[in-house]
Amino acid sequence: MSFDEFYVKSVVRSIDNWPEDGVVFRDITPIFKDPKALRMVSDAFIQRYIDADITHIACIDARGFLIASIMAYQLGIPLVLVRKKGKLPGETVGQEYKLEYGTAEIEMQVDAVQAGDKVLVFDDLIATGGTLLAACTLIKKLGATVVESAAMINLPDLQGATLLEDADIPVFTLLAYEGL
Repeated sequence: MSFDEFYVKSVVRSIDNWPEDGVVFRDITPIFKDPKALRMVSDAFIQRYIDADITHIACIDARGFLIASIMAYQLGIPLVLVRKKGKLPGETVGQEYKLEYGTAEIEMQVDAVQAGDKVLVFDDLIATGGTLLAACTLIKKLGATVVESAAMINLPDLQGATLLEDADIPVFTLLAYEGL
């Protein structure tokens, strides 16, 4: 089964004015109820990375966990978690990043990756790029190399992918939605 962008886009739900007025939220949760769409998305990423020189997938809280866990299983490589502050047990390292109004912080366990590891950073969606950039910063702090950042959806009008590329982090996405 090959990737069908039109089919997958037909499954993604657009919700107007959520979480605030003027925003069209791209809800990927229907993909998990549609085995055909889930297989298409998962297989597209697996095929992209099956021969890639990556040793780990770092996935971002929380929807990024779902596709990334399938990828890690199929590729036979470790999955490491990037979570909101205070959600991981043990010793962690954190990185603050800017939100539209204020800041947030994500963390990784200090033994998640190390020097020599080559990491794919995965999230469900790239909007402003702040979370992905913070995750990449954490991975580099731990001594590993970020090979690429990937997401199911890019919102190009918010310039997140451009922010990552300007930081010399390659970006791959399956779908793009113009407009907010």
